[in-house]
Amino acid sequence: QVQLVESGGGLVQPGGSLRLSCAASGTFFRIYSMGWYRQAPGKQRELVADISSGGRTKYADSVKGRFTISRDNAKNTVYLQMNNLKPEDTAVYYCKQYSSATGSWGQGTQVTVSS
Repeated sequence: QVQLVESGGGLVQPGGSLRLSCAASGTFFRIYSMGWYRQAPGKQRELVADISSGGRTKYADSVKGRFTISRDNAKNTVYLQMNNLKPEDTAVYYCKQYSSATGSWGQGTQVTVSS
């Protein structure tokens, strides 16, 4: 069972930036697509961005132009660079590895955007 550990969340003012990291265990990281999801209080979990094994990326419309997903296969890590953060980006952010029908999830990291 793969383990995914997110880090990098925190409190940031509107317009600020954060970089989230997700470190994965296992030796087959490079063959799987990876994704970042978020869940705000009272809302369903939603896809923020994902990246294929070949580096192809996809973004939710709400974050296009502000967020960038990337991966470092040598470090078994996927990143989410978040710029120009807005209060509506406040949520718990989860990392997902598309390694099975249901995928594997991390424990989440809280991002709070507030002045």
